Amino acid sequence: MTSSVQYKGELRTICMHLASGSAMETDAPIDNNGLGQRFSPTDLTATSLASCMLTVMGIKARSMGFDLNGIKTTVNKIMAAAPRRIERIELTFEIPAELQSIDPKTIELLKKVGDTCPVRYSLHPDILVQIDWGAWS
Repeated sequence: MTSSVQYKGELRTICMHLASGSAMETDAPIDNNGLGQRFSPTDLTATSLASCMLTVMGIKARSMGFDLNGIKTTVNKIMAAAPRRIERIELTFEIPAELQSIDPKTIELLKKVGDTCPVRYSLHPDILVQIDWGAWS
């Protein structure tokens, strides 16, 4: 088992990672009757894409003998109304100066690894994913 999720009332859940015991709460977004004080489930989906991309890119970089420490990705999730679903995820990568001089072949390999992460393959094909690679564009 991976996790357990319990409804706590007031449109909130508490999510427990069973192996580690770490927990986090979710909240319905303001535009869907919630308070928007925590990640919403769809926020987590979009954020998981960025996290997964950075994780597999980090694994690849480590296997090549360097570290991607400091890369940051900003996530913007756009919802559709009918049916209510994630319509688009926009990711903007911020590449630290010390990683901007990586050779172009390695950059392209890292981008491909990120773009083919498990979460990306798990998203519905109707969800548009737009990526701005920043200094690696």
